[in-house]
Amino acid sequence: MAFKLTKKQIVKEILKCGKDAPYFINNYCRISHPMRGLIQFKTYPYQDNLLDDYNDFRFNVILKARQLGISTITAAYCVWFMLFHKEKSIVVLATKFSTAANLVKKVKSMMKSLPDWLKLATIDVDNRTSFELSNGSIIKAVPTSEDAGRSEALSLLVVDEAAHIEKMDDIWTSVYSTLATGGRCIALSTPKGTGNWFHKTYVDSVDGENEFNNIKLMWDVHPERDQTWFEKETKNMSKRQVAQELLCNFNTSGDTVIHPDDLVWISGNVKEPTYRTGYDRNFWIWEKFDGNNQYLLTADVARGDGADNSVFHVLKLNTMEVVAEYQGKPSLDMYSRILYDAGCEYGNCLLVVENNGIGISILEKLTDLGYSNLYYSIKSTHEYVESYQGEVMDKAIAGFTTSTKTRPLIVAKLEEFIRNRLLTSYSSRTYHELKTFIWHNGKPQAMRSYNDDLVMALAIGCWIRDTALQVNKREVEYKKAMINSMYKSDSVINTTIKGMQGHNETVKEKATEYHNKIAPFAWIYKG
Repeated sequence: MAFKLTKKQIVKEILKCGKDAPYFINNYCRISHPMRGLIQFKTYPYQDNLLDDYNDFRFNVILKARQLGISTITAAYCVWFMLFHKEKSIVVLATKFSTAANLVKKVKSMMKSLPDWLKLATIDVDNRTSFELSNGSIIKAVPTSEDAGRSEALSLLVVDEAAHIEKMDDIWTSVYSTLATGGRCIALSTPKGTGNWFHKTYVDSVDGENEFNNIKLMWDVHPERDQTWFEKETKNMSKRQVAQELLCNFNTSGDTVIHPDDLVWISGNVKEPTYRTGYDRNFWIWEKFDGNNQYLLTADVARGDGADNSVFHVLKLNTMEVVAEYQGKPSLDMYSRILYDAGCEYGNCLLVVENNGIGISILEKLTDLGYSNLYYSIKSTHEYVESYQGEVMDKAIAGFTTSTKTRPLIVAKLEEFIRNRLLTSYSSRTYHELKTFIWHNGKPQAMRSYNDDLVMALAIGCWIRDTALQVNKREVEYKKAMINSMYKSDSVINTTIKGMQGHNETVKEKATEYHNKIAPFAWIYKG
């Protein structure tokens, strides 16, 4: 206010500011503008609504577009919270420590720019990444480690760009207990795919499964933005960038191995299984065995620590449809029997078991059960060989070996099949795993706290269908071509003349004798 206030007016103004955060911020907070310097903070309606939510709810999770000033309005709220409340402790987390420190810097700048009569508390301790007021309130930026804020009794936790913080699940587990005495949390972020802490927290909030109040702020909540602005901003952005930065879309914003458009296509195929069977009802069947088709069963075995599942897919080879699927945690003996029965049920199909770890035990048990169509490959080259050959070859090993060499190959083959719409899965379980199967440091893997067992078993199936079985098919065709080039004839030309021995034998008798001689070898000729 430009005019000089009387003591009575100052008291009245202080009381009004203490009760009304939007009034305080709009009238007394100043922010740094890149072109105009220090200017009065004038909030937009969506920012005022946000301040109301900060005041009304202990926990707020904000899914936002970029450049909406959400970090700035949150910093202004921190100024109000510290100034008008004693002994408050605020911790700021962000993707980078410098980002968290920058938010603290904004709070400090606003605090220093207040009128002297409104500085109810002064800055007593002033550090680069933290400061403390004379009323005991403190704010500080902390690194994003798993013990962040563990020893603090927090009044407010601010998590900036929460979707982009690694190990946020562990951090939240650590810090949640420090909020138990009534502390608050503000978690804000643009989206970054599905499966991370921010995504789960937001989605669970929408479903009413946690304490968070969910807020979604699209690009168009800003009154100065219209379609022309949007088209200009997105002109040089990829679809993924647009989804992440402006559209608040989880599904198309992350670095998933499978393209978001393909994930949408997969979700459109999802349907309930026709049958749910097995001792745990986890054997899902969409289509029963058909003798006119050939099948392939690919399986992955759980490590045994309870963290993952034993799984398998049954693929119809001519259409590459997943006609059956299993996911569960049976014992090794039970899982071996489940695999044996499923393989037999689908025509004694080629059964592929990942042989890493305890997969070898499963293969041994399947051999003991007498399953006759197990997948074998050469140890050094991973080249497929028929089971009757693999059983007697020293260089052959039962099962498929997933290694640093083969893993990228099978994942690439899975992506290729899905991208070209050559693979059809009806399973909601597989779809959810694909949504959380991401690139992390250049490697394809499940997001933290998620599994990729169904994904990897499916990837093995795609690779074997397009490589091992195709090579085997070509070899069969080569053999057929060689055999087809050989002919036999039932006709015999009588070259004898009258007076020669054997002249009286009829051509028919000679033909019959010739046919009887070659009959045992007739299978190699084309007649």
